[in-house]
Amino acid sequence: METLLLTEKETEQAARLLRGGRLVGIPTETVYGLGADGLNPMAVRAIFQAKGRPQDNPLILHIPEAGWLERYCRDIPPAAWTLAERFWPGPLTMVLSCKRRTARELEELKNSPVCSRTHFGPRVIPDEVTAGLDTVGMRCPAHPLCRAVIAAAGVPVAAPSGNTSGKPSPTSARHMLADMEGKIDAVLDGGPCAVGVESTILDLTCTPPRLLRPGGITLEQLEEVLGEVAVDVAVRRQLGEGERPRAPGMKYRHYAPRAPVTVVKGDPERAAAYIREHLSRTRWDGVICFEEFLPLFTGGDVTRPVMSLGPAADKAEQARRVFDALRAMDGTDVKRIWCQCPDDGGLGLAVANRLNKAAGFHIVGV
Repeated sequence: METLLLTEKETEQAARLLRGGRLVGIPTETVYGLGADGLNPMAVRAIFQAKGRPQDNPLILHIPEAGWLERYCRDIPPAAWTLAERFWPGPLTMVLSCKRRTARELEELKNSPVCSRTHFGPRVIPDEVTAGLDTVGMRCPAHPLCRAVIAAAGVPVAAPSGNTSGKPSPTSARHMLADMEGKIDAVLDGGPCAVGVESTILDLTCTPPRLLRPGGITLEQLEEVLGEVAVDVAVRRQLGEGERPRAPGMKYRHYAPRAPVTVVKGDPERAAAYIREHLSRTRWDGVICFEEFLPLFTGGDVTRPVMSLGPAADKAEQARRVFDALRAMDGTDVKRIWCQCPDDGGLGLAVANRLNKAAGFHIVGV
């Protein structure tokens, strides 16, 4: 299969492919997504095949504006509309209860010729999207090209990150082609992603609302609007066998380059000193560090791959660079990667979460 690289002038072609059950890489402000018609079970199953993604990992539906929520969700709490007004379009996914079909609708679908090709359950959203859960993650992305494609397609678009499952997420069309060339029909190039880490996922079906995945909207911003927000255990540790994920990215090892990663967390100067002390004296150890500490790891007798995570005080820049740095390490022959990590304040929680998952939660505190 030839994977087309489409420009912003070819939005309608991307929409036609989506309507036809094809897979299209779409730009968002967070990362590039692997999009399919979220109402077409066969198209959604193709996402899992292209990514090598576990079937019990639910997907997020992307919509062009908040009014679409009522088409696919029920028992929408007032907090959802408040959050949509404050943060949409933007990097926030809300987990809501799925709308269910009426008995009449189910009977009509049973007699439809489409039913011979695809499976329809009692929920409006197919089980392939929700992993069989009664809830679904909904998001209205901020990238105008992404919203234009969804609106033109006329369907909600299911779109996990457009990488091979477990690998660092793509923040450019080039990254996505590196993983999906020959596996999908097209990638729509919308330029580099402005946020750089996936959306925040907030479960609104429980009290208090629960943060399932930190992202571009911070915990502090959510608390400012909602008051109390619980933080799921999966934000800071790996889910175990038998623990069912309620949102993407909760259970499995994610964002990982080929070489194993060790995260060093704590005061930046102490963390940098710890890495320098424990580095091997060969080029087989790579380093991802804050900008200020690059001189500690460059120059000298050993030339090793060293990537900047951005300034220690600039967490927004760290979010934009984290996946680029991890992917860059895959272009080297390192056998081990050491990485500095920000604290959990603000966007630091999202950056730390991605690094911890990339490391399989192999974390050293200093």
